[in-house]
Amino acid sequence: MDKMKVTYEVMLGLAAEMVWDAALRKHRSEQLYDEIDKALASGDEVAFRSLTDELRLIIS
Repeated sequence: MDKMKVTYEVMLGLAAEMVWDAALRKHRSEQLYDEIDKALASGDEVAFRSLTDELRLIIS
């Protein structure tokens, strides 16, 4: 039974990591969309390209 408990705890830990990772990616994506909008509004092409490159990495 102890081995099953350890396995269960490891699986719970992995599931928690997956949820945490997804939340972080979603939060950063939302930040990037806001920053991209601001870069477009101000005409900052360098920032726009940099931010969209980062967003592509997160999405893929």
